[in-house]
Amino acid sequence: MSEALRELGELIQASLPNDASGARIAHGELMIDARRESIVRVLTFLRDDSNCQFKLLVDVCGVDYPSRPERFEVVYNLLSLRLNQRVRVKVATGEETPVPSVTGVFSSAGWYEREAWDLYGIFFSDHPDLRRLLTDYGFEGHPLRKDFPLTGYVEVRYDDEQKRVVYEPVKLVQEFRSFDFLSPWEGMTLPGDEKAKG
Repeated sequence: MSEALRELGELIQASLPNDASGARIAHGELMIDARRESIVRVLTFLRDDSNCQFKLLVDVCGVDYPSRPERFEVVYNLLSLRLNQRVRVKVATGEETPVPSVTGVFSSAGWYEREAWDLYGIFFSDHPDLRRLLTDYGFEGHPLRKDFPLTGYVEVRYDDEQKRVVYEPVKLVQEFRSFDFLSPWEGMTLPGDEKAKG
């Protein structure tokens, strides 16, 4: 199987020399690094070429690497039922740089791109309906970013006096606690330990 994936990777790179910047096999799957502005061309080729036939878009997801200059990766997972193979296509982008929408190639990408926008803030240009999908309309920020606070910025609760849902800034009821992360068995002296030392 890895020989077939290697040959497929070479074919894709030979067919798209200016669009696919790299191909490698990792975790038993072929991974293609594509240029951001060429993602529509790459996915169209993978769908339509007779040697590829990746007709099913399984998933589109975002990954956050805050230390990189282009902190996000958009990952497209494709499946070829005819060849029984998978391919993963990756595109790097920044906070301000949009990724071309692939809804024209795979209509199912619409929901996935909305999810990536909502949770990471990755913008997709030419998307027909890019709005929040999983968070509330007034939600501030993007909760799957590594720099998003675990408590969030706003809490939502029902106020019985006002008889409505209210939004308030997060108030922590206790100070931030610092944990030493020691095992419960380290640093403790239990009855009988003196026998083990002897």
